Amino acid sequence: MQGVLQNRLTLDDVIGRFAPAFPVEQMAVIDRNILRLAIFEILFDDNTPIKVTINEAVELAKAFGSASSPRLINGVLGSVVTQHGQRDKSAN
Repeated sequence: MQGVLQNRLTLDDVIGRFAPAFPVEQMAVIDRNILRLAIFEILFDDNTPIKVTINEAVELAKAFGSASSPRLINGVLGSVVTQHGQRDKSAN
């Protein structure tokens, strides 16, 4: 959690680049925070495999977000992984 807070501006910039139709400040709080956590894990934390990170984020969106949240979360995270490379963190 501390890393997410320390990198919040960077994470919000990434969200803004990959979800331009959804301004970060107008995005639903739950969607924004799920994205922040997942993008942090993808870009800064090597402890969780990328596929697991995306799956868990989508499941959180299904449980706590709106009907459109899972699709938004999956799309943004898929784009982040495509843009930043698909490191296989499961090998670590």
